Amino acid sequence: MGNQSGKKITWTIKNFSSLQCEKLCSDPFVVARCKWRLCAYPKRKKADYLYLFLEVTDLDSLPCGWRRNVRYSLNIVNQNSLKRSRQNDEQKWFDDKTPRRGRVSMFPLNEIHAKENGYLVNDELRIVAEIEVIEVLGKFDVTDETSTITETMDANGFHLLPSQMEVVSRLLERHPEIASDFSTKNQNLRTGYMSLLLSLIETLRQSPHELSMTDLAEADAALGSMTNAGFKLDWLEKKLDEMAEKKEKEEAGEARVQEIEEELKDLKHKCSDLEAQLEKEKRELSAAKAPISFDDVM
Repeated sequence: MGNQSGKKITWTIKNFSSLQCEKLCSDPFVVARCKWRLCAYPKRKKADYLYLFLEVTDLDSLPCGWRRNVRYSLNIVNQNSLKRSRQNDEQKWFDDKTPRRGRVSMFPLNEIHAKENGYLVNDELRIVAEIEVIEVLGKFDVTDETSTITETMDANGFHLLPSQMEVVSRLLERHPEIASDFSTKNQNLRTGYMSLLLSLIETLRQSPHELSMTDLAEADAALGSMTNAGFKLDWLEKKLDEMAEKKEKEEAGEARVQEIEEELKDLKHKCSDLEAQLEKEKRELSAAKAPISFDDVM
């Protein structure tokens, strides 16, 4: 028996309404050292539903007697309202006799194609699979591979990339009230706002020299947008004010340094002229002190 392991996978199918293939599969992804993929049947003959399955790949490479007890959900995302997304939740055993699981009557095609329902946006269908491996029988080692599948993780209702989790977790721990008034349920908007927040933080972590006043003005506008959406960002506003103050001091300092350098340049030029005049005066003084010569008359 192995340890529990889980992932959330997002599969985006582009140009869905114009697909002519009977079967379409995602790139493989790895959960619990086993390769999986999502499969959809968008054009099955005489079918009124989109068939959607989770299946194990590379069956020939698996050891005899392998089994996986999996809790999973297959969710067709309503990109306008998460409350209307269609989802099915199952817990099943996968093995060499049943390497594929799914539902054939969960997702009516007429509802998916109806524009007002929000399942197709820019002719893209978004499928989210949450997969948790409960029990593992049969050992085999598989490493993660590069894939066009997007793996996301959940942090207080925000779906994030694994690379964002550490920063956001620290952020939510330090500022637990940050999104308490943020009521938007659309996951695309939630993800977009959180990505914007991370971009703002990354921007303000740059040195003042790397930023322009235009950059700071745009950051202020973005911060206002997030505040209006319900985020509590007083701490970030203080950082932005601090950065703006430092930028003003930097620009004033650069202007003063340039002014002093110009004055010093003029002074150096005057000093050079004075040194030349001094040498001339010294030569004339030396000539005036010399005794008169009588060589021309004696």
